Amino acid sequence: MSEIALEAVGLVRRIEGAISHTLVNGIDLAVDKGEFVAITGPSGSGKSSLLYLLGLLDAPSEGEVIICGQPTSKLSENERAKVRLTRCGFVFQFHFLLPEFTSLDNVLLPMRAAGRLSEREMRERGLELLASLGLKDHANKRPNQLSGGQRQRVAIARALSNRPEIIVADEPTGALDTTSTEQVFAILREIADQGRTVVVVTHDPALAARADRRMHIVDGKVHQTLAGRGQAELEAAAPTET
Repeated sequence: MSEIALEAVGLVRRIEGAISHTLVNGIDLAVDKGEFVAITGPSGSGKSSLLYLLGLLDAPSEGEVIICGQPTSKLSENERAKVRLTRCGFVFQFHFLLPEFTSLDNVLLPMRAAGRLSEREMRERGLELLASLGLKDHANKRPNQLSGGQRQRVAIARALSNRPEIIVADEPTGALDTTSTEQVFAILREIADQGRTVVVVTHDPALAARADRRMHIVDGKVHQTLAGRGQAELEAAAPTET
């Protein structure tokens, strides 16, 4: 039986005011450990709002988000922050790297916030992560010295720094060229294949097709769920050289 890493039960996000607006409207979702899920939908459909709820970056108006078996609706903000820091990694369309910091220093930020490793251990892990993403020679460069794809790979290294079980990514390839898009999505696919849970919001149907499952959101509700092809099936379907 698969182990559920991330679950949403009756999730609602409503903005109250003179005219209330519902961004997420009663979504139920369960994502297995090691599963890659792509969330698609038109602009304004609620897909990013759903992702922010799943990553505990926003709190639901109703419903529950369960992370690795832990309900989160009754947690204090400090407790929610700890779960976010240790169990979730975040990648956004715009990398949000601190411009005055080097690549390595940006990667170290979540580890320093968690306070679980010594300075030497943090630096070793940071350098190891950068090297694994092809950035060994860019550790001491600042963001303005990197290409868009390189900056996004630094952001992925930062997201992985505390060894989170879950990676959530909001349009991580939306600002990249074709080559960088392929590199970043391949990295996210590999992360899932190695056993972490990955949930990605994307407008790109070709990229979404490489997920294990695709959820299409319309007006804050799940309109359609489709099985993706996944990496293994894509490789099996690829023509072989003779």
